[in-house]
Amino acid sequence: MNTLQAFLIAIIEGLTEYLPVSSTAHMIFMSSYFGIQEDDFVKLFQVSIQFGAILAVVVLYWKKFFDFSSKSVAFSFYLKLVYAVIPALVLGKLFDDKIEAVLGDPIPIAIVLILGGVILLFIDSRFQNPTVIKEEDITVKKAVIIGFWQCLAMMPGTSRSAASIIGGMQQGLTRHAAAEFSFFLAVPTMMAVTCYSVFLKTYETSQMKGYELILKSNENIQLFLIGNVVAFIVAIIAIKFFIEIIKKYGFKPWGWYRIIVGIFLLIYFSYFK
Repeated sequence: MNTLQAFLIAIIEGLTEYLPVSSTAHMIFMSSYFGIQEDDFVKLFQVSIQFGAILAVVVLYWKKFFDFSSKSVAFSFYLKLVYAVIPALVLGKLFDDKIEAVLGDPIPIAIVLILGGVILLFIDSRFQNPTVIKEEDITVKKAVIIGFWQCLAMMPGTSRSAASIIGGMQQGLTRHAAAEFSFFLAVPTMMAVTCYSVFLKTYETSQMKGYELILKSNENIQLFLIGNVVAFIVAIIAIKFFIEIIKKYGFKPWGWYRIIVGIFLLIYFSYFK
C-alpha cells in the first residue's frame, strides 16, 4: 500500500464511518478498484485509522465527554455508554472469525447494503412520534437496547451507524438524538475494536501483533499517522454534513444512496471481477 492508497482509504473511512452507508462496503470496493493488496498491514490500517474518526467525535462533542460540572450527569452519560457497548464487545468476540470470513465475499455485503437502504426509505414514516429529544433523557435500558441494535452491524454492509440510529428511533429518540447517540456509542465501540486490533490481535501471515506491524518500518508508521489525520479531518466534516441533512431531509437520501451503490457493487463484483 502506498501513500496515495492510504490517503484514499482514510478519506473513505472519515466520510462513511458515521454515515448510515457502511464504511466496509465502500472500503472493499475501493481496495478492489485500485488493486490494493490486502496484506496484514492493510487489514490493520483499515481498522486502526478509526482512531482518527473516534477523535473527531470527541473533539466535536468535547463538552459532552468532558463536562464534569455535574458529576451525576457525567456519570450517567458514561454509564449508559458502558452498558450499551457490552453487547457488541461480547458478540463481536464470539463471531470475530465468521465476520472476517464474510468480508471475503462482497456479494452478500452489496445485498445487505441494498436491503438496509430500503429500510431507511421508510424509517422516518415508521417512527413519527419521538419522545426522547436529548441524550439526558435516554435511560440505561434504552441505551442497552440500542447497543443490541448496534450488533446488527456485525453483518458487513449493515452499517454500525444505521443500526444504532434505527435502534435509537425505535426507542423513541428523535432523528437528531438518535444520530448523536450513535456518534457517542461509536467512541467506546470503535476504541475497543481498534485497541484489540493494534495491541492484542496477532495477524496470521506475519505472526505479529498490530503495534509490531505499525512499528515494523518508517513507512508503516508514516502511513498510520497520515491515515489517522486524514480520517480525523474528513470525519469532522462528514458528521456536520450528516446532521444538517437529516434535519432537513431525514434518512431517505441515504436510503436511495445505499440502494444505488449496492446495485452498482452487485453488478461490479458479479460481472467485472
